[in-house]
Amino acid sequence: MQELAAVKLTVQHSRFFAHLYRLEKTDEIADIIKSHRRSYKKANHHCYALRLFNNSNQQIIESFKDDGEVGHPGRVLLEILKKHNLDQHVLIVSRIFGGIKLGVGGVSRAFRDAGEGVVEQYKLS
Repeated sequence: MQELAAVKLTVQHSRFFAHLYRLEKTDEIADIIKSHRRSYKKANHHCYALRLFNNSNQQIIESFKDDGEVGHPGRVLLEILKKHNLDQHVLIVSRIFGGIKLGVGGVSRAFRDAGEGVVEQYKLS
């Protein structure tokens, strides 16, 4: 796994830490999640999406996890990977709750903005 970019987004005191990684195999996601749990100990949720091209059967493996967060942020992150044709990548966003509920739409928007932000950062580098 190789980290390609990282950004921080703050929305109504909640902090969203988005990271984009290049993946070689799907089991690397466990190490990435462990790393995020150590790095962001106060984070309540570590949502992610991954897309990985499987050479053996020439198909793309897709997966996402909401980690108990409302608004299906994992699916939102997966749509970002698809939109930007990232097929060897995982996009993970860790949220530290800031005390103000954002609602389903607000949470989805914040995860989308954080995900888009890290992809744009990657494309600029």
